[in-house]
Amino acid sequence: MATSSFRISQLAVPSVCFLISFLAYGSQYFFRHFEPAPLRDTELWRINIFALCIWICYYRTCTVDPGRIPKDWRPVDSNQLEADRSGRHRWCRKCEAYKPPRAHHCRTCQRCIPRMDHHCPWTSNCVSHFTLPHFIRFLFYTVTGMSYLETLLYERASIVWASRNLPSYLGPSAMQMAFLFVLLVLNSFTTFFLVILFVRTIWSLSINTTTIEDWEIERHQTLVRRARHFGGYLTGPGGVRVRIQKQEFPYDIGILSNIKAGMGGSWNILAWFSPLARTSDRKTGLDFEVNGFEDPNVFWPPPDPDRIPVAAKKNYRNDPSAAFTHTEGSLLSEPVPTADQKVRRRKRFHDRFSEPQSEPDSSNAGESPSYSTESSSDGEEGWRNSEGERLRDFGVEEDIEFYDEEDIPLAILMQRRADHQ
Repeated sequence: MATSSFRISQLAVPSVCFLISFLAYGSQYFFRHFEPAPLRDTELWRINIFALCIWICYYRTCTVDPGRIPKDWRPVDSNQLEADRSGRHRWCRKCEAYKPPRAHHCRTCQRCIPRMDHHCPWTSNCVSHFTLPHFIRFLFYTVTGMSYLETLLYERASIVWASRNLPSYLGPSAMQMAFLFVLLVLNSFTTFFLVILFVRTIWSLSINTTTIEDWEIERHQTLVRRARHFGGYLTGPGGVRVRIQKQEFPYDIGILSNIKAGMGGSWNILAWFSPLARTSDRKTGLDFEVNGFEDPNVFWPPPDPDRIPVAAKKNYRNDPSAAFTHTEGSLLSEPVPTADQKVRRRKRFHDRFSEPQSEPDSSNAGESPSYSTESSSDGEEGWRNSEGERLRDFGVEEDIEFYDEEDIPLAILMQRRADHQ
């Protein structure tokens, strides 16, 4: 099954190239031989300019490196390190390195990607901090060019329809009518779906979210609703009680500033539309401006009890803010799982709530955690948003990503402490 899906993914880019070629150049061939309304010179150069822009943007979307996290990157939080109670960091077990804000581990690229939006099978590349501007320009020119082509096809289709009662030898041939029908249907359906994707992408750009962060926002809203039934707390593995409060998304800094940040960090509006605009500075993508609505010690994504490692000690119960922090007094009772080890999965929330199992700790307030070692469809990792999507649907390495807030290895923390002293 995996080999089959891999072969299908290899056909994605050639399929897109064929579609662009067929619509851009097949339509020109048809127009040139359509006697009732042959191709005009203005139409010819407009179609080819749009096609050129589409080709350039698509090539750059497919080939520009989506970025990687420097091996020596460390979160700048000396004050939090000294406080020892407010620091919370994301750690990638597979890369064995810290993960910057908004970064995620891609299962296809096999590394953490800065500001990963999703891994797009149609470009065989990640849409990330560095490739998002090219991806948006590709969608813009594709939607604009295909919409223009739609008007030309509709004009020719109207001529055919108007002459439907004339003798067949006075109108286009059956082959031409079939060709026109295929072009019109294919262009119409493709334009329809791309318009939806483009509008959704522009909306996300305007509020500075990624598709993964949209998933995280909906997940957080679900946890907030659940916590209301348990006095504002949810119970994690080992009896860890985590306070769940509504948290604002920190990276929405205003519509224009959001667009600027997503389009390469430049206020040059002409560059936003230029297919040849330079890629974002490779030194960016590791830190992002925040709106300041939340306390500086509050991080995104918000606390999620199901992302706490199963082996976490229960001494976090009286200090919910430390639930995601590895401090000197909170060593694991079991080793942190490596990237190749399977993590025990908690059953889904409603299964735990409707069929509670006994736990050594009786203070779970009606929510007793239980575990499953079955398929990856079990457990809270399998939580889906309202559109039926889970993390792996965005190309994320789900087993690694869902438990990216595990306690950081003690040796790393000791080294960091030595560096700050």
